[in-house]
Amino acid sequence: MTTDADSYSGLAAAPSLGRVMGFARSELFERTFKEGMALVEETAAYLDGPGRAASKRLSRAAALAYAGESMRLTTRLMQVASWLLVQRAVRDGEMSLEDAANEKYRMHARSAGRDGGISALGASEALPEALMALAARGAAIHERVRRLDADMYGAPKAPANGVSDQLAKLEAAFGGGG
Repeated sequence: MTTDADSYSGLAAAPSLGRVMGFARSELFERTFKEGMALVEETAAYLDGPGRAASKRLSRAAALAYAGESMRLTTRLMQVASWLLVQRAVRDGEMSLEDAANEKYRMHARSAGRDGGISALGASEALPEALMALAARGAAIHERVRRLDADMYGAPKAPANGVSDQLAKLEAAFGGGG
């Protein structure tokens, strides 16, 4: 039987079909997949039901913080679900490793509002405890999946800087010295 430590420590930086398949067939993957999908469902049920009612009782500032945090939470969870589904598709032969390693399917360290979130807004004490608990669990699984992604596929490339790229193209086209 494979332990979490065995499954996780066996992952290396360069993507290989064997490594990805080994992970996707592991108990760790199954548990992570079930946890991620269950959290998506639990969050949707909360935001559509008790959370919606609770948000209507909040002050204007707290309601704004609630909206921001619920958006960050759902973004994180959709990224997690998408990544997990991609790994399952590779495992099931529905997607190639090359496609799965594409940047559009990767988890990035700065994705999903890792900028402090609700605590940075100063309204977290007014937010419902259930939302805070879901946000903490969502951030934790997002970070765990992000680390798995980096271990399996290597560190993601830094996002392109569109302005710098365009300036470099203009400089190359028109000469850089004047």
